[in-house]
Parts: sequence; structure tokens; C-alpha cells
Amino acid sequence: MGSDADMEDYGFEYSEEEPEEQDVDIENQYYNSKGLVETDPEGALAGFAEVVGMESEKADWGFKALKQTVKLYYRLGKYKEMMESYREMLTYIKSAVTRNYSEKCINNIMDFVSGSASQNFGLLREFYETTLRALEEAKNERLWFKTNLKLCKIWFDMGEYGRMNKILKELHKSCRKEDGTDDQKKGTQLLEVYAIEIQMYTETKNNKKLKQLYQKALTIKSAIPIHESWE
Repeated sequence: MGSDADMEDYGFEYSEEEPEEQDVDIENQYYNSKGLVETDPEGALAGFAEVVGMESEKADWGFKALKQTVKLYYRLGKYKEMMESYREMLTYIKSAVTRNYSEKCINNIMDFVSGSASQNFGLLREFYETTLRALEEAKNERLWFKTNLKLCKIWFDMGEYGRMNKILKELHKSCRKEDGTDDQKKGTQLLEVYAIEIQMYTETKNNKKLKQLYQKALTIKSAIPIHESWE
């Protein structure tokens, strides 16, 4: 085993805290905090806050810690604190984490919060409005669209057809060209919108509107190339 002097001869220099060591410390702090979630939630929250503070720049571990914090506050019924942590978490999605990973986490939290949607109407609305605003700022059209679809389905289940209609109009608008005609390049998205509209008009027994929608959907479906998918 060589001495420190030998190592220096080979061009190795060691600071007191190498970046790799710091990452290990942050990782350990994250998993230690996660281990407290069930037995000591307050301790877990303090630990996750420390993880966020340990990163010199916004990165993966802080994002993960905030995700756990959001879910824990939700479980504890501390909705104000939950939304504060969620807003902070969303500031990471522009550059600190990959788009795929941020989408996966946001979807996970959406499913988590939407599970008891009808019991906390105000929170649900604030949560989705906050999410959609952040996705617009991050120019993540794909997740913005899918989040709106998810919200549509929630309003449908709650019989909130007026709110649902408002979102459907926005989704239609996002699938049109500047001249107001349907953008055939967004045929897959249009079909998703029509599918949920058909569901709504079936429920409300609006047969005239249903017939129109079926015809439109069939026209769009025939124009979509087989290989088309969301990019």
C-alpha cells in the first residue's frame, strides 16, 4: 500500500471532502431519512430537509427528498406544507433532473393525491393548477396534455362536467393549427380527447353530439400513420 506522498507523485490530490464522498453522504442521509418515514415522520421530514440543504446545486437527491416530503406531508394531512414542498420540487424540473424522471415522479404524486380526490376538492384543484402552470413554464407539452386528461377523468368521475368541458376546450385548442383546423400531426392526442368526450356524452345521453364525435374520431383515426406515437 503506497503512502500519501507516493499518491501525490502519481498526480492524485485529495481534498478533505471529495465530490464522490459528498454524494455518498447525501445518499446516506436520504436513505436514513427514508427509513424513518413510518416510525418517526417528523425526524424523516427534518432529514429530507437536510438532504436538500446538502446539495450545492439542485440535483437528483434534493428532488427525491422533496418528493418524499410531499408524500409524507400529504399522509400527515399537512396540505399547506405539502404544497410548499411540491412547488419547490417543481423548480427542479427545468434543468436539475431528466424529463423522463421528473415525469415519472410527477405522475406518481398525481396518482397519490388523486386517490382521495373527492374528499379534498380544494387541494385537488390547487395541486393540478400548480402542476399545469409548472409544466407550461417548463414547456413540457406532453405531460401538460396527459395531466389535463387525467384531470378530465377525475372531473368525469365526480360528475363535474362543466369543469371537464373547460379543459377539453383547452386540449382541443392545443391540437389545432393557427387557422383553427385540426392538426393531423396531433391525431393521437385528438383521439384521446374524443375518447373522453364520447364517454362524457354517453353518460349525459347526448346522442346528437355522440354521432358527430364518432364521425370526427373515425376521420382522424383513418388519417393517423400506423407508426405515430408521442415523441
